[in-house]
Amino acid sequence: MPRQPRFWFPGAVLHVVQRGNNRTGVFADDADRRFYLRCLADAATAHGVAIHAYVLMTNHIHLLVSPETSESMPRTMQSLGRRYVRWFNHFHDRTGTLWEGRYKSALVDSDAYLIACMRYIEANPVRAGMVAASGEFAWSSYRANGHGHADSLVTQHSVYASLGSTPASRQAHYRRIFGSALDEDEQRTIRDATRFEWVIGSATFCRTVQSVAGRRTERLPMGPRRRAGD
Repeated sequence: MPRQPRFWFPGAVLHVVQRGNNRTGVFADDADRRFYLRCLADAATAHGVAIHAYVLMTNHIHLLVSPETSESMPRTMQSLGRRYVRWFNHFHDRTGTLWEGRYKSALVDSDAYLIACMRYIEANPVRAGMVAASGEFAWSSYRANGHGHADSLVTQHSVYASLGSTPASRQAHYRRIFGSALDEDEQRTIRDATRFEWVIGSATFCRTVQSVAGRRTERLPMGPRRRAGD
């Protein structure tokens, strides 16, 4: 089956996920994580990608990004992958692929879902039972977005910036929003969209994107269940 074209248009926000091959770990220690973030920063700067949120899990990563052009994200991930895999294989005495095929990306309706996607990404370590609170996890953007810690990788999106007139008020507002967990429907919407590379957004937004992109933006409705004996 041919790959579907990536979603992109000027101002587009993407939720990107990349997993380790066969769900194996892609970071063995903190040195790996530091080098990965350095590679990510260099590649994103070189190819025009603004990063609004991120998390480095044990065997996968999440990014919330705004690419400048349709080629910005593919080139960033290609450059990042080549450089980081060479490092990882060299220092851990291994060969071969590290990532599970190409990365997945879902287009995000920033007005309706940007903050929800940020929360989904930054709360990942809590849902996985790695920490009790997102602020305890060193390898995500939460400390920057929620507490103002210096993080040169993070660029504020206009929707986040609208949470308050000062950095302190934005951070406080974000922490209040973060205080309540995403409901199951929101989590399922975001998880399924990234898995199948659909759109995370309102019905109106999905219809608009579909008319521009020329491809379906969401899963087809499920048909009625067959009854036993039918």
